[in-house]
Amino acid sequence: MPPICPSDLSALHQLLVACGDYASQQSQQPFQVFEKGVDDYVTTVDRLLDQKLLAGMQTIFPADGIITEENRATIEQFRRGDRPGGHRTLWFVDPIDGTDDFIQGRDHYSVMVGQVIQGIPAAGWVYAPVGRHLVWGGPDWGLFEQTGAGAPSPLKPKEPPFDPTQGWGMVIGDKDERRFGAAIARRFPQAQFLSLGSFGLKVLAVITGQAGIYIYLNRRVKLWDTTGPLALARAAGLVCCDLAGRPIRFTEPDVDPQTLTHRQPIVVGWPSYVEALRSPLGEIAAAVGLVR
Repeated sequence: MPPICPSDLSALHQLLVACGDYASQQSQQPFQVFEKGVDDYVTTVDRLLDQKLLAGMQTIFPADGIITEENRATIEQFRRGDRPGGHRTLWFVDPIDGTDDFIQGRDHYSVMVGQVIQGIPAAGWVYAPVGRHLVWGGPDWGLFEQTGAGAPSPLKPKEPPFDPTQGWGMVIGDKDERRFGAAIARRFPQAQFLSLGSFGLKVLAVITGQAGIYIYLNRRVKLWDTTGPLALARAAGLVCCDLAGRPIRFTEPDVDPQTLTHRQPIVVGWPSYVEALRSPLGEIAAAVGLVR
């Protein structure tokens, strides 16, 4: 069952597509880039879209909490007690997921929204402007996709076969590949690494069978990065856990209430891949210096 009514769903889709298409247009124009932290960047386009998405979603969902990446004041809705363990619905919004790719003029960025109800991702949306591809859904709803002005259709997850003697795909970010890639390749010489800019597009690569597993080990990812994609992952039947096998939590103490950063390393994958790879990956991470 959809977690929102048809009119709100339509309004949300129009908002996401409009913002994503604006980002695509602006990628061809001059914009400013600012450094928020080490290897963490924001552009004037991110900031403008953040304002548009916040205002638009407050209009569509006036009773809910809207938390956006570039408006730090909205984090108070998590910290002051409207946490994803309470009864209020929270929305986490990423105006441009994959900002580095956007800055570099590459294709792998997206606009993302995720809904959390009682501490659990209930629904997610990922819009990739370059291909005008929108994916949405949730665990009690299903998965759907739409490209451009085409009609919405069900999205069928595709589980790639896992044979450790043959080549198999692992999605891994650039930072994790630099730190852990060599050790993973020694342990699993058949692994073929796939990297895409956006967290959401990485998860979709697993859902659609381009790879069997996605690992994010550097503990810099935040709730607006993960909520939507992990709702889609759960709808597809993927396992979302840490290296110890614990489910990914969206509440304290597994989330830093000041920054909304996940304290858990994240593994998203098809059950056969997670069963075979989680413990060895944990050993590799521990040897390199990551504490579970």
